[in-house]
Amino acid sequence: MRDKLRGLLVRLYARRVEGHLDHAQVPKHIGVVMDGNRRWAKAAGSTTAQGHRAGADKIDEFLGWCTETDVEVVTLWLFSTDNFDRPQEELVPLFGIIEDVVRSLAADGRWRVHHVGTLDLLPEGMQRTIKEAEEATEKVDGILVNVAIGYGGRQEIADAVRSMILDAADKGTSMEELAESVDVDMIGRHLYTGDQPDPDLVIRTSGEQRLSGFMLWQTAHSEYYFCEVFWPAFRKVDFLRALRDYAARHRRYGG
Repeated sequence: MRDKLRGLLVRLYARRVEGHLDHAQVPKHIGVVMDGNRRWAKAAGSTTAQGHRAGADKIDEFLGWCTETDVEVVTLWLFSTDNFDRPQEELVPLFGIIEDVVRSLAADGRWRVHHVGTLDLLPEGMQRTIKEAEEATEKVDGILVNVAIGYGGRQEIADAVRSMILDAADKGTSMEELAESVDVDMIGRHLYTGDQPDPDLVIRTSGEQRLSGFMLWQTAHSEYYFCEVFWPAFRKVDFLRALRDYAARHRRYGG
């Protein structure tokens, strides 16, 4: 009875927060560091794989909230380059769960899927799944969902520099000419998200107050919201609080 009452109060509170939300102040691009799957599983007496599955199941719900509030771009950090160091007994089921997520996003029909990360680092089967999802959704007129898989912020910048050098070589540009032409805009164009707006808001769950290398270049002027709850337990009211907090801030863009 107490849990039902608490749930009702949370839903009523969420409606109140949503009712006062100014959609003109909603971030257009939200990045999410979906942290806490393993700790949620441990607290619930579940396996690590069950924790990752619960986190995966939260994604569709989260994107639904983003649609309701007119968010245009969402970047979901599903798997970092550091995660490759985890034990194989965790990685094998996790890779399967991530592939299921990508397939589900593509099959839904509401999202446009775009991969950010180093594709070559991933298992061949996952590479195919990602490419198929991108091709199947390239004309979808819905939220652009960046799936950050095999992603690291430093790796992205290194890949951007490598891409610039290769482009220059293809065009016959000398290293001296390239050095003279390099600026922040050129580097930005060669990032995984080159033609996209930078994140306005980055949400990290689980209480950790660090970015762990998430979109190092693009988040220079982003606002951050750190939420105590683990990702599988993230609720609509938590999402709305993040939007309310964002709307109350005055973005200075370094000024």
